[in-house]
Amino acid sequence: MTAPQAIYARRFAENQAYRARVWHVLARRIFQPFVPDNGAILDLGCGYGELINNIRAGKRYAIDLNPDARAKLAAGIEFLEQSSADPWPLPAESLDAVLTSNFFEHLPSKQALQETLAHAARALRPGGVLVALGPNIRFLAGAYWDFVDHHVPLSDRSLAEALELAGLSVRRIVPRFLPYTMADAPGKSPRRAPAFLVELYLRLPLAWPLFGKQFLIVAEKRASA
Repeated sequence: MTAPQAIYARRFAENQAYRARVWHVLARRIFQPFVPDNGAILDLGCGYGELINNIRAGKRYAIDLNPDARAKLAAGIEFLEQSSADPWPLPAESLDAVLTSNFFEHLPSKQALQETLAHAARALRPGGVLVALGPNIRFLAGAYWDFVDHHVPLSDRSLAEALELAGLSVRRIVPRFLPYTMADAPGKSPRRAPAFLVELYLRLPLAWPLFGKQFLIVAEKRASA
């Protein structure tokens, strides 16, 4: 068993049904509005496919190092089993959106992050977007390092700078968005919010600054990139 396989199995194997219910809400409410009808999308660090399995699109791709991901993906999704820092086998300007959740902090270095963002910028069409959720180290401090595969410390500000350096224009930043234990963020909270409460939380932005410890960032490819 590879390291990604072992980590995924330890953290997520026992709560897949619950995660599927929550991700049905998160995908529809957060990510789907950025996907055009019949658009082409890629899920970056797809894990067990909770995000991309719940997104409607004309063409769907998913990247992950974990070979177990292939069996978790819905029919019609093309799986790319590789490092995101290696060149993507996709034509330039072929994607309308790159979607990712709780992934960038798992990359081995900031160099790998920069290479990943460069591949995303190349693959996106002008006007295409990268939508990212992730734990915000500004609000987590030591808890960020409670997981062995967290390597790259990122805040909303540092990721925004990296996106700009890759040729993407940041359109929206929400520094405090989701709670840390919601979506893909690791954590074994004994209290799991029912899916309807997740939906309610997303409809109450006044609550985000109180509970949010994950950022939401939306960046767009410039025509000259």
